[in-house]
Amino acid sequence: MWLFTQHGFFSVVCARQGDGSHAHPVDPNRVMVRARLRVHLEALKARFPQEFDGCEIETAERTDYAHRVFLPKKTWANVIAALAEETDYDNFKSTVRRHQGASDYERSLHKVWELMLGLQTKS
Repeated sequence: MWLFTQHGFFSVVCARQGDGSHAHPVDPNRVMVRARLRVHLEALKARFPQEFDGCEIETAERTDYAHRVFLPKKTWANVIAALAEETDYDNFKSTVRRHQGASDYERSLHKVWELMLGLQTKS
């Protein structure tokens, strides 16, 4: 799952059992929340301190998402539900700009919007 929020961009997948290496099967009860920018995970942890209590941000430079945290899937579901409940804006990209200022993240959102518009208009 990709999730674009006012706190940042996240890729969420089931974590693997054991040490997390590819040799282990997927753990359907645990997720790995990944981010390209550490500041995005830091912002999410700051917004949800109780849910992320004890979860350290790990950094792995040789991966496609350099930063990650591990959570029980039920905890992650609660975070997503809270994010949905706090939606109080009518324009997402403008909200990101208001919270983060003009940033690489905000500019990237405009590129994603444009790319997905192209998908819609080609249909």
